[in-house]
Amino acid sequence: MNQKKDKHVLLLVQAAMIAALYVVLTFIANALGLASQAIQVRFSEALTILPYFTPAAVPGLFIGCLLSNILTGCALPDIVFGSLATLVAAILTRKLRKNKWMAPLPPIAANAIVVPFVLLYAYGVGPLWFTFLTVTAGEIISCGVLGMLLLFALQKYAGRLFSE
Repeated sequence: MNQKKDKHVLLLVQAAMIAALYVVLTFIANALGLASQAIQVRFSEALTILPYFTPAAVPGLFIGCLLSNILTGCALPDIVFGSLATLVAAILTRKLRKNKWMAPLPPIAANAIVVPFVLLYAYGVGPLWFTFLTVTAGEIISCGVLGMLLLFALQKYAGRLFSE
């Protein structure tokens, strides 16, 4: 029983650390002006590969995204739908964990589908076709390139860092 409780505590701590790191990285990208250009590159989105390693990343990413969107003053549709897109992507990444090359695909796809509509209806940014292109490009950089670099860097230490 104690070992089971220890595992739950470990997963809770991992989720909290991932959420905190997501918020910090979002603030850094905002401070550098990388999160408000046509092609947004958010360092925090690289963390979306973490469900490949641990189930704790699913709630950690969702809570981190939710807090980031609230604390950076996002519009309500962005807070709700952006955070839900991250949650869905994290769940799908976890389900696809048998193939590391699949890890960045769910967050790229979820954000490419959801965020352009959020930008249009919450902020009046358009045209929609252009935001589909720019959001997808930003996600490919953030999740596909930076995320995969992170995955390969963490893979060597995954046994020490993450516990199933």
